[in-house]
Amino acid sequence: MAARAALHFWEEPCLSGTNGSGTVFFSGCNLRCVYCQNHTIAQGQTGKGISIERLSEIFLELQDKKAHNINLVTPTHFVPQIIKALQNAKDNGLTIPVVYNTSCYEKVDTLKRLEGLIDIYLPDLKYHDTGLSARYSTAPDYFEKAAAAIDEMLRQTGLPVFADGEDSLMLKGVIVRHLLLPGCAADSRYLLRYLHQAYQNDIYVSIMNQYTPMPQAASIPSLNRRISSEEYDRIVDYAISIGIENGFIQEGETASESFIPAFDCEGI
Repeated sequence: MAARAALHFWEEPCLSGTNGSGTVFFSGCNLRCVYCQNHTIAQGQTGKGISIERLSEIFLELQDKKAHNINLVTPTHFVPQIIKALQNAKDNGLTIPVVYNTSCYEKVDTLKRLEGLIDIYLPDLKYHDTGLSARYSTAPDYFEKAAAAIDEMLRQTGLPVFADGEDSLMLKGVIVRHLLLPGCAADSRYLLRYLHQAYQNDIYVSIMNQYTPMPQAASIPSLNRRISSEEYDRIVDYAISIGIENGFIQEGETASESFIPAFDCEGI
């Protein structure tokens, strides 16, 4: 079940490039983050059921539209079907990189099934603090699972590889995203320190300021505001101070519901 398949221009520059990332938004999610920006599809109530054969066609159609990659968003619960669809699409001419875009609440065994099919892993690393992960995502074991998953992702992809040329597109590698949440600066600093100590420059780190208060989280005072520019700048300065070099930051007004695409089954 999927809710949108289209060119997407709001990923990291090395993924979106000039033509866009060929993004497939799957319906449903294996986490229940109370602040989810894609709430309308994460609950699995928006989207359209499709066959494995149709999913293969969608991948090839996005390639025909000159997408730089195939970007699988919240794919975990459909991995068996995605494996078959990717194998079929590759047999029929799919050559662009495949991105696995995930909350990172993953089983290593699931990721191992994807080896050889995924070129770029794009996981979140949301929390270290078990209280935060339990309160906001109903997953007290989140960090344990996510840390093991990132180890496996890097084992599969190896060091980052980029194409030559103006766009400097990523062909292979791992980009770990961290979304700053209001009042969670200490946890953010821990996670950035952990990533740098564990992986140095073997991965890229994307520090995101786009947290947007959503209606379903309006009753949670701690989440009912955006990240200030001062908060974000302090975290970025901290990342630089500890030696993070391979990274992405967001500039300008990104905390807006206008950055949430229409889940209207386009391309499905």
